[in-house]
Amino acid sequence: MSGPVITRFAPSPTGFLHIGGVRTALFNWLYARHTGGRFLLRIEDTDRERSTEAAIAAILDGLAWLGLNWDGEPLYQFARAARHREVAQQLLAEGKAYYCYASPQELAEMREAARRQGRSKLYDGRWRERDPKQAPPGVKPVIRLKAPLEGETVIEDRVQGRVVWQNADLDDMIILRSDATPVYNHAVVVDDHDMGITHVIRGSDHLTNAARQVQLYRAMGWEVPVMAHIPLIHGADGAKLSKRHGALGVEAYRELGYLPEGLRNYLCRLGWSHGDAEIFSTEQAIAWFDIADVNKAPARLDMAKLADVNSHYIRQASDEELIGRIKDLLAVTSGGEKSTARFEAVGWDRLAAALPGLKPRAKTLLDLIDGAVWLISERPLSLDDKAKKLLEGDARGLLGRLKVELSQVAEWQPAALETAVKGFAAASGHKLGQVAQPLRAALTGRAVSPPVFDVMAVLGRAETLARIQDQAA
Repeated sequence: MSGPVITRFAPSPTGFLHIGGVRTALFNWLYARHTGGRFLLRIEDTDRERSTEAAIAAILDGLAWLGLNWDGEPLYQFARAARHREVAQQLLAEGKAYYCYASPQELAEMREAARRQGRSKLYDGRWRERDPKQAPPGVKPVIRLKAPLEGETVIEDRVQGRVVWQNADLDDMIILRSDATPVYNHAVVVDDHDMGITHVIRGSDHLTNAARQVQLYRAMGWEVPVMAHIPLIHGADGAKLSKRHGALGVEAYRELGYLPEGLRNYLCRLGWSHGDAEIFSTEQAIAWFDIADVNKAPARLDMAKLADVNSHYIRQASDEELIGRIKDLLAVTSGGEKSTARFEAVGWDRLAAALPGLKPRAKTLLDLIDGAVWLISERPLSLDDKAKKLLEGDARGLLGRLKVELSQVAEWQPAALETAVKGFAAASGHKLGQVAQPLRAALTGRAVSPPVFDVMAVLGRAETLARIQDQAA
């Protein structure tokens, strides 16, 4: 095909934007950007009963959050019904389509006959050459495409290779229903042609539609776009992806605390690779991506691997960016309003100071928030079971004496605090851990936290001493 590459993503707004759809959008976006082409968005909202404004908003918001910016305004398929009918009428006028008056009972009998004979072709073409004047009264006909009866329909798929269908096995497909609404395969071809789509990149579950669509392109005398049917995503166990594997909507991944950069990077590697590169920037992905490099085999969704990739982006992100993301996340999560109020009371700058100690352990934004609970907890702290155990025996008495020493520290910084605690431990005949662990429990309510001296510096003198006092004997 000459001219710029034009790809499209065409979701149906009848539910959430699932992870497989996100990867399809990503591959279309990457290929368009790689070639200097355009990436278009079409909302296939012809199912009026199931399409919802909320689902459309979720698709637009999800793509925007992921940074998959589309070119121009989204096209809405339902608004183009007149154009779909126009093409069907043109095919009728040219003798390439016909009215079919077969009744539901006749169609059921044809299907049963095909089943008995082991044929994939269900419709027997009985109205293909009949005069509409023979039509039974009061029956609203469908319009069917006159598909070729002999030979083959072939596509040279960029991922699947050469795919061949025997025309003798293919029905004359319906293009317009009896209520004059277009079927999916008809509307898709008309829209893709009118939008100038040069490359159709979609899931391999659409491969069976390709034969029908190619026949329609050829009937209209239109150039067939390059097709690339990418393999589906399976679960880590190799089974078809389901909710138990993580087949969630993109908004769920957002609420689970994944960064768009992390999710994009991980999804790139689901079925495509560039050597051994695991972590790469968006600019690198655009430079490297070619649809011909996509694997034929289904990819496997590995949530642990996704978390590992995301943790890299957590560590690389600036404190300012992470705090902005945390604010956004808290705004849409249950209980987030209370946490936001507590962070605001403590000061977002305190969270920024705590982030260097939180990042190494965090795989998601939720991990960062959970790891910072000690910062926004109200006194007296609620202790978990492990923290309570650390405060048994003479630990509380030790904390009382440590508080006196710490109150004398002039410079409230990690290095000075570490020196003071180590000096106290040595003077009292204890190992550092025997002092630091009860101290950690008193300050955070947990047995695990960022480095305890960093925790003390972030909390500040007054709050640190007050929390020690709460647990001291």
